[in-house]
Amino acid sequence: MKQTTIQDRPRSAPEPGDLAIEVRGLRRTYGSGEDAFEAVRGIDLSVRPGTIHALLGVNGAGKTSALDVLEGMAEADGGEVRVLGLDPVADRHAVRRRTGVLLQRSGFVGDLTVAETVRMWSACVTDARPVAESLEMLDLTRHADTRMRALSGGEHRRVDLACTLAGRPDLVMLDEPTTGLDPESRRTVWQLVRGLRDSGATVLLTTHYLEEAESLADQVSIMRAGEIVRDGSVAEIVSGHPSQISFVTPPGGWTPPAGTEVGRDGELTVLRVVDLQRALTDLLVGAREHDVRLERLQARTATLESVFLELAADSDDPIAPDLAGGTR
Repeated sequence: MKQTTIQDRPRSAPEPGDLAIEVRGLRRTYGSGEDAFEAVRGIDLSVRPGTIHALLGVNGAGKTSALDVLEGMAEADGGEVRVLGLDPVADRHAVRRRTGVLLQRSGFVGDLTVAETVRMWSACVTDARPVAESLEMLDLTRHADTRMRALSGGEHRRVDLACTLAGRPDLVMLDEPTTGLDPESRRTVWQLVRGLRDSGATVLLTTHYLEEAESLADQVSIMRAGEIVRDGSVAEIVSGHPSQISFVTPPGGWTPPAGTEVGRDGELTVLRVVDLQRALTDLLVGAREHDVRLERLQARTATLESVFLELAADSDDPIAPDLAGGTR
């Protein structure tokens, strides 16, 4: 896929203090009585205009249940929700004109060509891009006459994205946007998402690729068991979490310098440290003094992934450790 520049119609500047998405105390429950399950438990969410906001969580955390309400596909069981200043259910027609939604799965007709699919979708939205432009944005021009059933999973996903962006939306909600894409295509989609933000659009995305969220998101909200348990920029979320040093455990019982939290991961010794530079210096000096060679030595600062996995490990939710597959 080639790099694409987003050139959309001029967008009106939001009033000071306006939010693209404002959620207060959102609740969503499935079933009733003893069988009731509260999937979303009173979350607050604020998404500023012209930003990329990632909503993260393991399977069953409640992300898609919350997105259903934001998209106007389901009513909240409690709380207040405003999307572009409107009620996404009561004002669904007005909200829908200004939003683009990418679901985890689509239901396109297999016998239609790519161009026919995008043309049909474009006919249903206001002020649609020319079909040729939509195809070029996602590097689909050469597949214009290919039938949908003949596409690979990644190509199919790019058609999903082309249709989502056909109406030049002010707000784009992307549920696992790069599922099935190869690494090169995934990074091209990242460029496309950044281009949307740079053109003034707001992007809310869910993803299981934590590198994707770390690379794209201006703000991150992490859900666990229906609640938001971390919220802020990536730097704010990882701040205060320990860095990690690992190496193959040396023979002879040599122990690392004091002041580190020592653990084991199979044949590896794992150190969790607050001051990475000092700890690594002390470790290397100590290893040299004791003539110890540290095989497979690795040092890394705290990442969004490490914080995310720590939150998942702390959860009492039995599905929390499952990091693969779809969301709900």
